[in-house]
Amino acid sequence: MLPRIKELLHTAPAEQTVEVQGWVRTCRDSGSLCFIEVTDGSCLAGLQVVAEPNLTNYESEVRRLSTGCAVRVCGRLTASPAKGQAVEVRAERLTVIGLADPEIYPLQKKRHSVEFLRSISHLRPRTNSFGAVARIRSELNFAIHRFFREQGFVQVHTPIITTSDCEGAGEMFTVTALTGKQLRQPEPFQQDFFGRRAGLTVSGQLQAEIFALSHGRVYTFGPTFRAENSNTARHLAEFWMLEPEMAFCDLAGDMAVAEALIKDLVAVVQANCADELELFERFVSKGLLQKLEAVQAQPFARMSYTEAVEALRTSGKQFEFPVQWGSDLQSEHERFLCEELAGRPLIVTDYPKQIKPFYMRLNDDDTTVAAMDILVPGIGELVGGSQREERLELLEGRMRAAGLDLEEYSWYLDLRRFGSVPHAGFGLGFERLVQFVTGISNIRDVIPFPRTPGSAPC
Repeated sequence: MLPRIKELLHTAPAEQTVEVQGWVRTCRDSGSLCFIEVTDGSCLAGLQVVAEPNLTNYESEVRRLSTGCAVRVCGRLTASPAKGQAVEVRAERLTVIGLADPEIYPLQKKRHSVEFLRSISHLRPRTNSFGAVARIRSELNFAIHRFFREQGFVQVHTPIITTSDCEGAGEMFTVTALTGKQLRQPEPFQQDFFGRRAGLTVSGQLQAEIFALSHGRVYTFGPTFRAENSNTARHLAEFWMLEPEMAFCDLAGDMAVAEALIKDLVAVVQANCADELELFERFVSKGLLQKLEAVQAQPFARMSYTEAVEALRTSGKQFEFPVQWGSDLQSEHERFLCEELAGRPLIVTDYPKQIKPFYMRLNDDDTTVAAMDILVPGIGELVGGSQREERLELLEGRMRAAGLDLEEYSWYLDLRRFGSVPHAGFGLGFERLVQFVTGISNIRDVIPFPRTPGSAPC
């Protein structure tokens, strides 16, 4: 394997011969030399290649290079006299692998709007910003698995196709092998592939609980889906969700793990993606670096839902959505609480039972549940979790109140019949995490291929 540009930029220039391949970012013809910036996606910076007229294809190909062309360069890695770069390559051989006609290639050396780049999702990873997002996603993905491995968790691959609606909101995409005519028959799904109605998962939590009650600490990390007709900067129809589940764990332990995880992931990005963060600080979100530093500086703030509602009511601030006890907090409420009131990430606990799913543990007051949301500046809710209801009778009551068929969830109730223990877990929206660490405001710009109502490119 040839060295990546990231490695070459940190190599001492010992007049060694190197070979590099990548795409032309810019090509400047000074008359007697061509200065070509080549990138291979391994880092934000490009490598300058200096091509001289003695190259056999200098006139026929090198001088005609343009943004987007793919090249392979063999030459000497030398110290660079140019400002801002330690090394450059003096080309001895330059091969053009693939051309990109500048008349029709949509990416040129200028800033493009994010709206335009969404229309060419197959090419936008070649830009600085989306290339940086991809590297940060990769770092975060690796760090998640490393964190849980070090904490003794077992990864579980929960199903993409499921018959269980974890959230009970009916926002599942249906998976079927039936034709349109068959779907119009009475009770059509009895004749379907699985013999019953199935859909794309909205959460792997319920299945992860199965393994938590056999392996103690587990996590699942994969795509989840919502058939929700929501065109906002915070929602996608397909997104990635991280969901740990822990046996012999209460709400306090749940919050401790979630806070430690977020701090760890932010630290990883700070250490390994400094250039990318600097790019986002300069061009996307002023104050981003300071915001990330604040995550590490002090513990997350905490308050109950009741305290949060009272703080919103007495804030003197006018909100678009009214604030009242028993209603879910909206994004504007969440951001006010963590950005203006707490000035740091905030954990809100003990929500009213009527606005939370059936599986959350009922508190002694019989009106709230042992739930928690972690709110972060710029985003609002990043994590949602709870202690799960381990008491069979109470769980059955919550499920009946939610209108669920207990027979369909008999396997879930069995977990409470046979060796039930206190357990807890949470879900972290991966794309919202990427938004938080990059400062990017629209969730469609932190996932490679956004799936939204009316749009599924590539």
